[in-house]
Amino acid sequence: MEEIGQQAAVSILVHLFFIALTWWALLAVNIDPLIRKGKILQARLLMILLTIAIGSTVSNFFLDYLYYSKQLQNLFL
Repeated sequence: MEEIGQQAAVSILVHLFFIALTWWALLAVNIDPLIRKGKILQARLLMILLTIAIGSTVSNFFLDYLYYSKQLQNLFL
């Protein structure tokens, strides 16, 4: 049970890290020309949703890679 708790904590931290990293990276993109006047709230929501979608995808890839690399030791047993 302790290992499951540790794995959950690592997963949460990795997700938050990659979401924050994605937000930081998306700040470099100039989306101002794409925003219609008066639609700032929708543009912010779009940035948040894009950040979560991209960050979650990257963190899932990283966590899967970590899990699979730990399982490689079972190949040689």
